[in-house]
Order: sequence, then structure tokens, then C-alpha cells
Amino acid sequence: MTVKVLIPTPLQKLTREQAVLECSGTTIDELLESLEQSCPGIKARLCDEQGELRRFINFYVNSEDIRFLSGQQTTLSDGDEVSIIPAIAGG
Repeated sequence: MTVKVLIPTPLQKLTREQAVLECSGTTIDELLESLEQSCPGIKARLCDEQGELRRFINFYVNSEDIRFLSGQQTTLSDGDEVSIIPAIAGG
């Protein structure tokens, strides 16, 4: 199963400057493992020491925020698009 992952600019140095990757996984957790295998070091930027997504990183599956789905256990299907969006603070 292939899932398209949209990588934000600050993380593209870990993906060899690629903005879009194709990965596999049936859940967000499995997708994170797939990303780590193809781009070592990226999971540490996305997850804390317990493996939970960092609070300033947002994941969307087909434009749906995973916080309103099943979080890291959100099910993925072939052809889904996952966007990784770092939170931006400002005033």
C-alpha cells in the first residue's frame, strides 16, 4: 500500500530535499516507522521519547486532522495523502 506524504520545508533536509515521499503503512504509527527507515532521524523530529507525536506537529490524512480521528492509530488506505504541518506561533 502506498501513501503520499507531504513534507514541510524545515524537514526536507532529512528527505534529501524531497517535498513529497511515497511510504507504506496501515496506520500513522506504521507510516512513521516507514519514514524513519527511508529518512533516518525524521522520527525524532516528529515524536517525543515515548513515541508520541510532538504537540507542535500536526498530521492530516486527506485534509482531516488526526486528532479528531484516531490519533496515531488512524487507519490509512492506499492512495491516502498525509500532510505534516508544523504549528506556527505568532501574534
